Amino acid sequence: MTETGGPSGPEGTETPKPQADTPAQPQAGTPAQPQADAPTPPQGEVPPAPEQQWQSPSGATPPPPPLPSYQAPPQQYPNWKVGLGRPGVIPLRPLNLTDILDGAVTAMRKYWRMVFGAAAVTAVLTAALNLVGLLLVDTTGDLEKVRELGPAATDQELLNQMVGVLGGTLASSFITLVATLLGTTILTGFLTVLMGKAVLGKPVTFKEALKEATPRLLPLLGLTVLYTLAILVAAIFCLLPAIVPYTFWALASPAFILERGTVMEAFRRSVKLVSGMFWRVFGILLLAYVISSFLASIITIPFSFSAFLSIFGNLDQMYVPSTGDLILQSVGTVIAQTVVGPFTALVTVILYIDQRMRREGMDIELARAAGITPPPPPQAW
Repeated sequence: MTETGGPSGPEGTETPKPQADTPAQPQAGTPAQPQADAPTPPQGEVPPAPEQQWQSPSGATPPPPPLPSYQAPPQQYPNWKVGLGRPGVIPLRPLNLTDILDGAVTAMRKYWRMVFGAAAVTAVLTAALNLVGLLLVDTTGDLEKVRELGPAATDQELLNQMVGVLGGTLASSFITLVATLLGTTILTGFLTVLMGKAVLGKPVTFKEALKEATPRLLPLLGLTVLYTLAILVAAIFCLLPAIVPYTFWALASPAFILERGTVMEAFRRSVKLVSGMFWRVFGILLLAYVISSFLASIITIPFSFSAFLSIFGNLDQMYVPSTGDLILQSVGTVIAQTVVGPFTALVTVILYIDQRMRREGMDIELARAAGITPPPPPQAW
């Protein structure tokens, strides 16, 4: 017997006492009483399962995930090599020398039918007028008289004959100058309109370009004459003053065609665009002229073979070209002007566009005209 009056257990053992936190077990035959804090669901419904929360094996609650740090969206900056894009023959950004020369060559390759077709027409027109002038103002007779005088001729006789040769040469040179100005005006007006479309990558036909350039050709001829006279007058006094009008007014022709202003406005626009970059503009124009002259001389040498051989002939006899020689030289001039003539005109137009992109932000206007949305300017914090 134990002290509590219950039956004693086996020897060496104690009767386990009920723990306080252990719920009392119902006796057999007695129905289980529901707990007071657990609501009884209505009949016919299943109580919802308690929500399971994840716990680590150690029983510790995991820390909440860190909040994502704020990152500014990446800004899209235009590629410097492309600028705002390249819808046409040049990238829409300030150009360097390579871009300008490459743009002229690319335009000649992409629109070769229109470029070389217009150049061939103007070259044939120029060569035909030049040949007619050489045949009308015949200087071969004066050259024959100078050659027939021989070493026994007096200085006065030589002077009289040379004056006659000089007069005929000036007359034929004037005809050549007029023909060259006419051909240059037509070709410059046509190629300026073409380049205005080529920069945007828009299709253009020969008829459309000619229709747009034709109303401006006559005033453009006057502009070209004034430009040439200014250079000639300045060159009579000194070479350096001739460089000033040659450079400051070099962009007047594309400004006149593309901006559709007056002749005087075109001259003022050219001066404004060139100011501050005089030597850069002069250097690019001079390089384009040297390249064109070098290529033209290589092409025309085979067609001036007789004149070339006269250099190694008898120096006492003056070379007098025949009619066949003049025709052959005209053919060589036509081929040379067709191949290299457009190069200088296209370089001038691209240089005009480059100056406007540098000074006036024309690259943004061209991008919008080409259907390119320029990126917004960076915002200051």
